[in-house]
Amino acid sequence: MIVRIMGEGQVKLDDSHFAELNKLDDELLAEMEGGDESGFRLTLGALLDAVRRLGSPLPDDALEPSELILPSPEATLEEVRAMLTDDGLIPG
Repeated sequence: MIVRIMGEGQVKLDDSHFAELNKLDDELLAEMEGGDESGFRLTLGALLDAVRRLGSPLPDDALEPSELILPSPEATLEEVRAMLTDDGLIPG
């Protein structure tokens, strides 16, 4: 799966990591629904760190179709809320 982190680039990620990322996405969704800004910030960072850690960055000049687009680390709770699907950032 190709994942784009807005403002950073693309990462190739094996589908076997989907469950770990989905767990973080569920936590992020709960924090957003509860208005927990500090929890949201921590979990968004953990989600992006997991993508970076588990994936392999694509070259900057590569333009592959992204199956998943994640917000930048600086994104606000409201900006991320606007990106959500019914399942969160990572469709379940």
